[in-house]
Amino acid sequence: MNWISNVVPPKIRSLLRRDTPENLWVKCPESGQLVFHKDLEANLMVVPGSGYHMAIGAKPRLASLFDGGDFEEIAAPETQSDPLKFRDIKRYADRLKENRAKTGAYDAVTLAFGKLDGLAVTVAVQDFAFQGGTLGVAAGEAIIAGMTWAVERRTPFIIFTASGGARMQEGMFALMQMPRITVAVRRLRHARLPYIVVLTNPTTGGVTASYAMLGDVHVAEPGAVIGFAGARVIEQTIRERLPEGFQRAEYLRAHGMVDMVVARPQLRDALARLCSLLMRTPLGAAA
Repeated sequence: MNWISNVVPPKIRSLLRRDTPENLWVKCPESGQLVFHKDLEANLMVVPGSGYHMAIGAKPRLASLFDGGDFEEIAAPETQSDPLKFRDIKRYADRLKENRAKTGAYDAVTLAFGKLDGLAVTVAVQDFAFQGGTLGVAAGEAIIAGMTWAVERRTPFIIFTASGGARMQEGMFALMQMPRITVAVRRLRHARLPYIVVLTNPTTGGVTASYAMLGDVHVAEPGAVIGFAGARVIEQTIRERLPEGFQRAEYLRAHGMVDMVVARPQLRDALARLCSLLMRTPLGAAA
């Protein structure tokens, strides 16, 4: 109890109390720094002091990438939501409903088409907030549809990966998306169109074992965890201590698996230069 609750009358007490939104301040997981949420959003969810890259939703990421924040969302093909009628603690169909309500998206992959420094590009974004960004039938069909769209319209294809791997609730149906997307990547190559992969935190499992490592250029965000199996599983298997920074973006760049590590605020300019170079189109040219 304090003097406000003991002495101040209830009506005055209600005037003194101010409700503070829960997300007004955000604590950096790395440095412990408290950041005003609006400042964090303005910096694309990158903590200004430490440079720590927090998760960012698909729509804000797309808005930060395209000219003027304008883009056309591409409808993904409809798929069977629960091919195995899977159930663990709860039904898989119920999990999908919860994730759709939480993210506002049909599945883990959002497709968009628009201009990047005047050049038309097709973009896919995996959202880790949707079932851990896992790859299922719907996500696989969306990525293939995006690549097909890019081939038909002769645009570069950029994908932002963030995933825990294949979706176990869909079993082999999920695993089969890996070779199917690999075939779609071959179509991009045959059409001589750029395929650029932006690896974000985390990109793991079957996604890393397939299309995430098939790009013409691999760009990673700072500090992103990129790998197949988890570091703890690897240590237990080989019974050795792993090097410092193992599976981080900077470690992979130093060992030749990633071409560039680019901070999120500079990512748009870097991708625009890459697309311009690979498409042999001057920056700012109208598509």
